Amino acid sequence: MTPTSPASGPARPTDILVVSSQVVRGAVGTRIAGFALERLGFRVWLLPTVLLPWHPGQGPGTRHVPDDATFAALVDDLIGSDGLSRVGAVLSGYLGSAGQAGHVARLVAAVRAANPDALYVCDPVSGDRSGLYVPEATAAALRDTLVPLADVATPNLFELTWMSGTEVTSEAEAIAAARRLGPARVLVTSAPALRRNAVSNLLVTARASIAAEHGAIPNAPHGTGDLMSALFTAHLVSGLDDEAALKRAAASVFDLVARSVKQGAADLMISGEQGTLLQPMALVSSRRVLDAPIRA
Repeated sequence: MTPTSPASGPARPTDILVVSSQVVRGAVGTRIAGFALERLGFRVWLLPTVLLPWHPGQGPGTRHVPDDATFAALVDDLIGSDGLSRVGAVLSGYLGSAGQAGHVARLVAAVRAANPDALYVCDPVSGDRSGLYVPEATAAALRDTLVPLADVATPNLFELTWMSGTEVTSEAEAIAAARRLGPARVLVTSAPALRRNAVSNLLVTARASIAAEHGAIPNAPHGTGDLMSALFTAHLVSGLDDEAALKRAAASVFDLVARSVKQGAADLMISGEQGTLLQPMALVSSRRVLDAPIRA
């Protein structure tokens, strides 16, 4: 199948490899990322890092993490695959253990060797405003091993603060902190917004920053960060420029959240409202932030 984008037309066939959590029920991790990417026309490879019955925020449940030898063997199998050259992007998210970071790094290196144009997007899933929800060693492995390898990192505001080691209370501080992380592009979800009761998705590069803002929706279901990272990856691979990819991804997430909350859903209603992935109806404003690059 050939992925398409209304703004860019047909793109070359591309596989996307997603490395993240797997839940039996719900719309987070590989379940929401894989569905969204396939709906947009991509072939998806899924490598689970942990198996859960549902998102931990919905109640306690059994947690199964593959042992290091098993996870390493799965990665070795993928590295040896004759289809690795078809992978146009790797998207990594939640890790089940700190030790998985090194194996994901090996996998990224193998994909890049097979396809030098492949994109690596790292969503350093590790915490939110309530603090870290993974062991500190796992968060540190994301920060020290995977984020520096990424072409794009997509931290939320808490993750940006923790990984940069700086307090972030303003847009200017978010831009400075994002540039300290290292990747050429850092997409900060839940960044400080200029408008009241708004959410900002702030894309920061070495020389420019773009903010896509929309209204805040209370009690949004889990999975918005996973979906935003997947959609932004998809639109970049499809050939959209940074601003178009950002606006389109943000509009789809906003539209889906609004529809899910209106229906009183505990999870994002991605299957029932999948049209939001293809043609979001929500309005998202974008603006270029005037700022100067940080000088060493």
